[in-house]
Amino acid sequence: MTTSSPSPVQLWVAGSRPRTLPAAVAPVLAGTGAAAYADSVVWWKALLALGVSLALQIGVNYANDYSDGIKGTDDDRVGPLRLVGSGLVPARSVKIAALGFLGLGAAMGLVLAATTTWWLLLVGVAALGAAWTYTGGPSPYGYRALGEVSVFVFFGLVAVLGTAYVQVEEVTGVAVAAAVGVGALACGILVANNLRDIPTDSVTGKRTLAVVLGDSGTRRLYGLLGFVALAMLVWAAFSTPWALLGLLCLPLLGRGAATVASGARGMALIPVLRDTGLAELVYAAGLAIGLAIGA
Repeated sequence: MTTSSPSPVQLWVAGSRPRTLPAAVAPVLAGTGAAAYADSVVWWKALLALGVSLALQIGVNYANDYSDGIKGTDDDRVGPLRLVGSGLVPARSVKIAALGFLGLGAAMGLVLAATTTWWLLLVGVAALGAAWTYTGGPSPYGYRALGEVSVFVFFGLVAVLGTAYVQVEEVTGVAVAAAVGVGALACGILVANNLRDIPTDSVTGKRTLAVVLGDSGTRRLYGLLGFVALAMLVWAAFSTPWALLGLLCLPLLGRGAATVASGARGMALIPVLRDTGLAELVYAAGLAIGLAIGA
């Protein structure tokens, strides 16, 4: 019995790393929840912000696949299919896809900036630069233990506060709490990913934060990020106790934390990425609903 090769569509879908997409949806939910609390939801801007976030996330995923693939750092990687590293898709095609999605995100972001304030253009340029240079360029910061910082900033602070700002046009306390909490969980996804990859990253010279902290330090960091996210719900609850609906993420977050604490390695950590991503989505949705109810 032979197994069929994946179709081109299946390859491209797998290469987009769909399990990471909750990290793109969550900040928009949380930011829109903060806007609802301020009674200032602008639905077309919220939907456009969602488009920006999804396009940038997919663009980042393809850009990382391309850059890691041409550098050879994905050759022995455990986990999801790599398009370039596996040799199944030409590097040039993956690069074009990455630039296409980043360009699409930039175009939608341009509309938001044009209808809100000009300085959002600067934020957009910084986000695009961070997306490409994470693993691309001559000195990728993802290889210098700065990936988690970037994820916290751009998929937490910028994404949540940006979504809220284009609707409310001011920064509020609940938006900051939501941004820190969502950013911590988004960071947790990358921490779990890099924990899994410590053995291969150490060999290929990819100096991630997990490589710097080591196995035990990275496991502690994962737990700390979950604690920070939960603490932000308590902060938001001072504005409205309905914010505690974000605690619905606890079963997923707890399962991921238990797996990490158990010393799981390699493929056994892949469910943690799924659980953390879903926990972030449930956290953001619960918080957003709570803020809307408590408005």
